[in-house]
Amino acid sequence: MDMPPVTRLALVIAVALAGCARAEMQIAGGAAATPANATITSVAGIRVGQHTLAGRPTGCTVVIADGGAIGAVSVRGGAPGTRETDALAPDNTVQTVNAVVFAGGSAFGLAAADGVMRYLEERHVGYPTSAGPVPIVPAAILFDLGVGAHPEVRPDADCGYAAARDASASAVAEGSVGAGAGATVGKLAGNARAMKGGVGSTALRLDNGIVVGALVVVNALGSIVDPRTGRPIAGVRTADGRGLEDPFALVRQGIAPDRPARESTTLGVVATNARLTRAEALRVAGMAHDGLARVVIPAHTPSDGDSIFVLATGGVPAPANVGAVGALASEAVADAIVRAVRAARGVAGFPAASDIR
Repeated sequence: MDMPPVTRLALVIAVALAGCARAEMQIAGGAAATPANATITSVAGIRVGQHTLAGRPTGCTVVIADGGAIGAVSVRGGAPGTRETDALAPDNTVQTVNAVVFAGGSAFGLAAADGVMRYLEERHVGYPTSAGPVPIVPAAILFDLGVGAHPEVRPDADCGYAAARDASASAVAEGSVGAGAGATVGKLAGNARAMKGGVGSTALRLDNGIVVGALVVVNALGSIVDPRTGRPIAGVRTADGRGLEDPFALVRQGIAPDRPARESTTLGVVATNARLTRAEALRVAGMAHDGLARVVIPAHTPSDGDSIFVLATGGVPAPANVGAVGALASEAVADAIVRAVRAARGVAGFPAASDIR
Protein backbone atom coordinates (compact mmCIF):
# COMPACT_ATOMS: atom_id res chain seq x y z
CA MET A 1 0.00 0.00 0.00
CA ASP A 2 1.34 3.39 -0.98
CA MET A 3 1.77 5.85 1.92
CA PRO A 4 1.18 9.60 1.76
CA PRO A 5 4.43 11.64 1.43
CA VAL A 6 4.12 13.03 4.97
CA THR A 7 3.79 9.53 6.40
CA ARG A 8 6.78 8.28 4.42
CA LEU A 9 8.86 11.23 5.68
CA ALA A 10 7.85 10.51 9.27
CA LEU A 11 8.86 6.89 8.84
CA VAL A 12 12.26 7.83 7.37
CA ILE A 13 12.92 10.20 10.28
CA ALA A 14 11.84 7.55 12.80
CA VAL A 15 14.17 4.95 11.25
CA ALA A 16 17.02 7.42 11.19
CA LEU A 17 16.50 8.35 14.82
CA ALA A 18 16.33 4.70 15.79
CA GLY A 19 19.60 4.07 13.96
CA CYS A 20 21.21 6.95 15.80
CA ALA A 21 19.95 5.62 19.09
CA ARG A 22 21.35 2.17 18.31
CA ALA A 23 24.68 3.74 17.34
CA GLU A 24 24.77 5.71 20.59
CA MET A 25 24.00 2.56 22.57
CA GLN A 26 26.77 0.70 20.76
CA ILE A 27 29.20 3.51 21.53
CA ALA A 28 28.06 3.56 25.15
CA GLY A 29 28.80 -0.13 25.42
CA GLY A 30 32.19 0.01 23.73
CA ALA A 31 35.60 1.57 24.14
CA ALA A 32 34.51 4.84 22.55
CA ALA A 33 32.39 5.61 25.64
CA THR A 34 35.34 5.27 28.00
CA PRO A 35 36.18 8.73 29.38
CA ALA A 36 39.38 10.18 27.98
CA ASN A 37 42.41 9.91 30.23
CA ALA A 38 42.43 13.21 32.09
CA THR A 39 45.50 12.49 34.22
CA ILE A 40 49.22 13.20 33.76
CA THR A 41 49.68 10.11 31.58
CA SER A 42 47.65 11.78 28.82
CA VAL A 43 50.94 13.53 28.01
CA ALA A 44 52.50 11.27 25.37
CA GLY A 45 55.63 9.52 26.66
CA ILE A 46 54.69 9.79 30.34
CA ARG A 47 53.99 6.64 32.33
CA VAL A 48 53.16 6.28 36.03
CA GLY A 49 53.68 3.30 38.31
CA GLN A 50 52.73 2.94 41.97
CA HIS A 51 53.49 0.32 44.58
CA THR A 52 51.79 0.17 47.97
CA LEU A 53 53.37 -1.85 50.76
CA ALA A 54 51.32 -4.33 52.76
CA GLY A 55 52.97 -3.91 56.18
CA ARG A 56 51.51 -0.46 56.84
CA PRO A 57 50.15 2.46 54.76
CA THR A 58 53.15 3.60 52.70
CA GLY A 59 54.60 3.15 49.24
CA CYS A 60 56.12 4.88 46.24
CA THR A 61 55.01 6.55 43.01
CA VAL A 62 57.18 6.77 39.88
CA VAL A 63 56.73 9.06 36.89
CA ILE A 64 58.75 7.82 33.89
CA ALA A 65 59.50 9.99 30.85
CA ASP A 66 60.10 7.59 27.96
CA GLY A 67 62.80 9.09 25.77
CA GLY A 68 63.66 11.56 28.51
CA ALA A 69 62.37 15.06 29.20
CA ILE A 70 63.82 18.47 29.98
CA GLY A 71 63.64 18.72 33.76
CA ALA A 72 63.43 21.40 36.42
CA VAL A 73 62.40 21.66 40.06
CA SER A 74 61.28 24.41 42.40
CA VAL A 75 61.54 23.72 46.14
CA ARG A 76 59.55 26.18 48.26
CA GLY A 77 59.05 24.31 51.52
CA GLY A 78 61.46 24.63 54.42
CA ALA A 79 61.87 20.91 55.13
CA PRO A 80 62.57 19.09 51.85
CA GLY A 81 63.85 15.55 51.57
CA THR A 82 65.23 15.23 48.06
CA ARG A 83 67.77 13.59 45.79
CA GLU A 84 69.37 14.82 42.53
CA THR A 85 67.61 18.19 42.60
CA ASP A 86 70.85 20.14 42.14
CA ALA A 87 71.37 18.36 38.82
CA LEU A 88 68.23 20.07 37.52
CA ALA A 89 69.55 23.63 37.88
CA PRO A 90 69.48 25.41 34.50
CA ASP A 91 73.23 26.12 34.60
CA ASN A 92 74.23 22.50 35.17
CA THR A 93 75.25 19.97 32.53
CA VAL A 94 72.64 17.22 32.48
CA GLN A 95 69.53 18.31 30.56
CA THR A 96 67.38 15.20 30.45
CA VAL A 97 65.47 13.49 33.25
CA ASN A 98 64.40 9.86 32.92
CA ALA A 99 62.07 9.55 35.90
CA VAL A 100 60.91 11.22 39.11
CA VAL A 101 60.25 9.22 42.29
CA PHE A 102 58.06 10.09 45.27
CA ALA A 103 58.08 7.84 48.34
CA GLY A 104 56.91 7.63 51.91
CA GLY A 105 59.23 6.55 54.70
CA SER A 106 60.95 9.89 55.28
CA ALA A 107 64.62 9.96 54.22
CA PHE A 108 64.70 6.16 54.23
CA GLY A 109 62.33 6.26 51.27
CA LEU A 110 64.92 7.90 49.02
CA ALA A 111 66.23 4.36 48.49
CA ALA A 112 63.23 3.76 46.21
CA ALA A 113 65.07 5.72 43.51
CA ASP A 114 67.78 3.02 43.47
CA GLY A 115 65.22 0.50 42.28
CA VAL A 116 64.02 2.82 39.53
CA MET A 117 67.61 3.33 38.41
CA ARG A 118 68.08 -0.43 38.29
CA TYR A 119 64.94 -0.83 36.20
CA LEU A 120 66.08 1.84 33.73
CA GLU A 121 69.67 0.56 33.60
CA GLU A 122 68.40 -2.88 32.62
CA ARG A 123 66.77 -1.18 29.64
CA HIS A 124 69.91 0.84 28.78
CA VAL A 125 68.20 4.13 29.59
CA GLY A 126 70.11 7.08 30.98
CA TYR A 127 72.65 9.80 30.46
CA PRO A 128 75.35 8.49 28.08
CA THR A 129 78.79 8.01 29.63
CA SER A 130 81.95 6.17 28.58
CA ALA A 131 80.93 3.34 30.92
CA GLY A 132 77.31 3.13 29.79
CA PRO A 133 74.08 5.02 30.47
CA VAL A 134 73.41 6.44 33.95
CA PRO A 135 69.69 7.00 34.63
CA ILE A 136 68.84 10.48 35.92
CA VAL A 137 66.20 9.95 38.61
CA PRO A 138 65.45 12.84 40.99
CA ALA A 139 63.40 11.90 44.04
CA ALA A 140 61.55 13.42 46.97
CA ILE A 141 60.06 11.88 50.07
CA LEU A 142 57.32 12.49 52.60
CA PHE A 143 57.10 11.65 56.28
CA ASP A 144 54.51 8.95 57.05
CA LEU A 145 56.35 6.88 59.68
CA GLY A 146 53.71 7.69 62.29
CA VAL A 147 50.81 6.34 60.23
CA GLY A 148 50.00 2.77 61.19
CA ALA A 149 52.18 0.51 63.27
CA HIS A 150 55.66 -0.71 62.33
CA PRO A 151 57.53 2.43 61.24
CA GLU A 152 60.34 0.10 60.16
CA VAL A 153 58.18 -0.75 57.14
CA ARG A 154 59.14 1.80 54.51
CA PRO A 155 59.77 1.99 50.76
CA ASP A 156 63.10 0.64 49.53
CA ALA A 157 64.75 -0.17 46.21
CA ASP A 158 62.40 -3.10 45.64
CA CYS A 159 59.42 -0.78 46.04
CA GLY A 160 60.84 1.58 43.42
CA TYR A 161 61.60 -1.27 41.03
CA ALA A 162 58.09 -2.69 41.37
CA ALA A 163 56.51 0.71 40.70
CA ALA A 164 58.70 1.27 37.64
CA ARG A 165 57.99 -2.22 36.33
CA ASP A 166 54.25 -1.60 36.60
CA ALA A 167 54.33 1.87 35.07
CA SER A 168 51.81 2.44 32.31
CA ALA A 169 50.13 5.18 30.30
CA SER A 170 46.73 4.29 31.76
CA ALA A 171 44.81 6.79 33.86
CA VAL A 172 46.56 7.27 37.21
CA ALA A 173 45.08 5.61 40.28
CA GLU A 174 44.28 8.27 42.88
CA GLY A 175 43.80 8.46 46.62
CA SER A 176 45.48 6.22 49.19
CA VAL A 177 47.95 4.48 46.88
CA GLY A 178 51.69 4.52 46.29
CA ALA A 179 53.45 7.43 47.94
CA GLY A 180 50.05 8.69 49.10
CA ALA A 181 49.13 5.55 51.04
CA GLY A 182 50.27 7.07 54.33
CA ALA A 183 49.89 10.75 53.46
CA THR A 184 47.94 12.98 55.85
CA VAL A 185 46.84 16.63 55.88
CA GLY A 186 45.74 19.24 58.40
CA LYS A 187 48.44 18.74 61.01
CA LEU A 188 48.53 22.41 62.00
CA ALA A 189 46.79 21.59 65.30
CA GLY A 190 48.51 18.23 65.77
CA ASN A 191 48.02 14.75 64.35
CA ALA A 192 45.02 14.06 66.59
CA ARG A 193 42.91 16.38 64.42
CA ALA A 194 44.48 15.56 61.05
CA MET A 195 42.95 13.74 58.08
CA LYS A 196 43.96 11.51 55.20
CA GLY A 197 45.82 12.83 52.15
CA GLY A 198 46.83 10.97 49.02
CA VAL A 199 47.70 11.04 45.33
CA GLY A 200 45.81 13.10 42.76
CA SER A 201 46.29 13.78 39.07
CA THR A 202 44.73 15.82 36.30
CA ALA A 203 45.53 17.15 32.82
CA LEU A 204 44.46 20.19 30.80
CA ARG A 205 44.62 20.61 27.03
CA LEU A 206 44.78 23.63 24.72
CA ASP A 207 43.34 23.73 21.22
CA ASN A 208 46.87 23.89 19.78
CA GLY A 209 47.67 20.42 21.15
CA ILE A 210 49.59 21.50 24.25
CA VAL A 211 48.82 19.22 27.20
CA VAL A 212 49.80 20.06 30.78
CA GLY A 213 49.30 17.36 33.39
CA ALA A 214 50.05 17.19 37.10
CA LEU A 215 50.49 14.42 39.66
CA VAL A 216 50.60 15.51 43.29
CA VAL A 217 51.13 13.66 46.57
CA VAL A 218 49.48 15.61 49.39
CA ASN A 219 50.92 15.24 52.90
CA ALA A 220 50.50 18.88 53.93
CA LEU A 221 50.71 20.59 57.29
CA GLY A 222 47.85 22.83 56.21
CA SER A 223 44.25 22.21 55.20
CA ILE A 224 42.95 21.77 51.66
CA VAL A 225 40.33 24.22 50.39
CA ASP A 226 38.18 24.38 47.27
CA PRO A 227 39.92 27.11 45.24
CA ARG A 228 36.61 28.46 43.93
CA THR A 229 34.75 28.71 47.23
CA GLY A 230 37.54 28.86 49.79
CA ARG A 231 35.71 26.26 51.85
CA PRO A 232 37.80 23.48 53.45
CA ILE A 233 37.59 19.99 51.95
CA ALA A 234 40.01 18.20 54.27
CA GLY A 235 42.38 19.32 57.01
CA VAL A 236 42.25 20.35 60.64
CA ARG A 237 39.14 18.86 62.20
CA THR A 238 37.06 20.52 64.88
CA ALA A 239 37.61 19.40 68.47
CA ASP A 240 34.73 16.90 68.26
CA GLY A 241 36.21 15.45 65.05
CA ARG A 242 32.99 15.84 63.11
CA GLY A 243 33.68 18.98 61.12
CA LEU A 244 36.45 21.09 59.66
CA GLU A 245 38.07 24.17 61.08
CA ASP A 246 38.31 27.31 58.96
CA PRO A 247 42.02 27.26 57.95
CA PHE A 248 42.08 31.00 57.29
CA ALA A 249 40.85 31.63 60.84
CA LEU A 250 43.50 29.29 62.23
CA VAL A 251 46.20 31.21 60.41
CA ARG A 252 44.90 34.53 61.76
CA GLN A 253 44.90 33.07 65.26
CA GLY A 254 48.58 32.21 64.96
CA ILE A 255 48.01 28.46 65.31
CA ALA A 256 51.28 26.56 64.82
CA PRO A 257 52.46 22.96 65.21
CA ASP A 258 52.90 21.90 68.83
CA ARG A 259 56.43 20.64 68.11
CA PRO A 260 59.22 21.53 65.70
CA ALA A 261 59.01 18.26 63.75
CA ARG A 262 59.39 18.65 59.98
CA GLU A 263 56.90 15.99 58.98
CA SER A 264 54.81 17.41 56.14
CA THR A 265 55.03 18.17 52.43
CA THR A 266 53.24 18.44 49.10
CA LEU A 267 55.13 16.91 46.19
CA GLY A 268 54.23 17.35 42.55
CA VAL A 269 55.26 16.59 38.98
CA VAL A 270 54.03 18.72 36.10
CA ALA A 271 54.47 17.08 32.69
CA THR A 272 53.86 18.77 29.36
CA ASN A 273 54.40 18.05 25.69
CA ALA A 274 55.46 21.67 25.21
CA ARG A 275 59.00 22.37 24.07
CA LEU A 276 60.72 24.19 26.94
CA THR A 277 64.28 25.13 27.84
CA ARG A 278 65.55 24.35 31.32
CA ALA A 279 65.04 27.99 32.34
CA GLU A 280 61.50 27.96 30.97
CA ALA A 281 60.74 24.70 32.72
CA LEU A 282 61.94 26.28 35.98
CA ARG A 283 59.60 29.23 35.42
CA VAL A 284 56.70 26.81 34.90
CA ALA A 285 57.62 25.01 38.15
CA GLY A 286 57.53 28.33 39.99
CA MET A 287 54.13 29.20 38.56
CA ALA A 288 52.84 25.73 39.43
CA HIS A 289 53.49 26.50 43.10
CA ASP A 290 50.81 29.20 42.85
CA GLY A 291 48.25 26.44 42.43
CA LEU A 292 49.60 24.72 45.53
CA ALA A 293 49.33 27.92 47.55
CA ARG A 294 45.73 28.49 46.41
CA VAL A 295 44.48 25.24 47.91
CA VAL A 296 46.88 24.39 50.77
CA ILE A 297 46.43 26.81 53.70
CA PRO A 298 49.09 27.56 54.88
CA ALA A 299 51.64 26.44 52.28
CA HIS A 300 55.45 26.46 52.01
CA THR A 301 55.90 26.42 55.78
CA PRO A 302 59.11 25.52 57.65
CA SER A 303 57.49 22.13 58.37
CA ASP A 304 56.70 21.35 54.71
CA GLY A 305 59.06 20.16 51.98
CA ASP A 306 56.90 21.49 49.12
CA SER A 307 58.60 20.63 45.81
CA ILE A 308 57.33 20.65 42.22
CA PHE A 309 59.20 19.05 39.33
CA VAL A 310 58.59 19.78 35.64
CA LEU A 311 59.10 17.33 32.78
CA ALA A 312 58.86 18.82 29.27
CA THR A 313 58.87 16.16 26.55
CA GLY A 314 58.86 18.56 23.59
CA GLY A 315 56.29 16.51 21.70
CA VAL A 316 54.83 19.71 20.25
CA PRO A 317 57.83 21.17 18.37
CA ALA A 318 56.56 24.75 18.01
CA PRO A 319 57.87 27.24 20.59
CA ALA A 320 55.54 27.33 23.59
CA ASN A 321 53.91 30.27 25.31
CA VAL A 322 55.60 29.79 28.68
CA GLY A 323 53.07 31.97 30.49
CA ALA A 324 50.18 29.89 29.20
CA VAL A 325 51.91 26.63 30.11
CA GLY A 326 52.69 27.94 33.58
CA ALA A 327 49.13 29.10 34.15
CA LEU A 328 47.83 25.68 33.13
CA ALA A 329 50.38 24.06 35.43
CA SER A 330 49.07 26.11 38.34
CA GLU A 331 45.50 25.07 37.58
CA ALA A 332 46.45 21.42 37.14
CA VAL A 333 48.35 21.31 40.45
CA ALA A 334 45.45 22.87 42.35
CA ASP A 335 42.98 20.44 40.80
CA ALA A 336 45.22 17.43 41.46
CA ILE A 337 45.53 18.36 45.14
CA VAL A 338 41.76 18.59 45.52
CA ARG A 339 41.33 15.28 43.72
CA ALA A 340 43.90 13.64 46.00
CA VAL A 341 42.03 14.34 49.23
CA ARG A 342 38.64 13.60 47.73
CA ALA A 343 39.81 10.20 46.50
CA ALA A 344 41.61 9.28 49.73
CA ARG A 345 40.38 6.52 52.03
CA GLY A 346 40.55 6.89 55.79
CA VAL A 347 42.86 4.85 58.01
CA ALA A 348 42.91 4.44 61.78
CA GLY A 349 43.14 7.88 63.37
CA PHE A 350 42.92 9.74 60.05
CA PRO A 351 39.45 9.98 58.48
CA ALA A 352 39.10 10.92 54.82
CA ALA A 353 37.15 13.82 53.32
CA SER A 354 34.34 11.39 52.48
CA ASP A 355 34.04 10.51 56.19
CA ILE A 356 33.28 14.11 57.26
CA ARG A 357 29.66 15.08 56.70
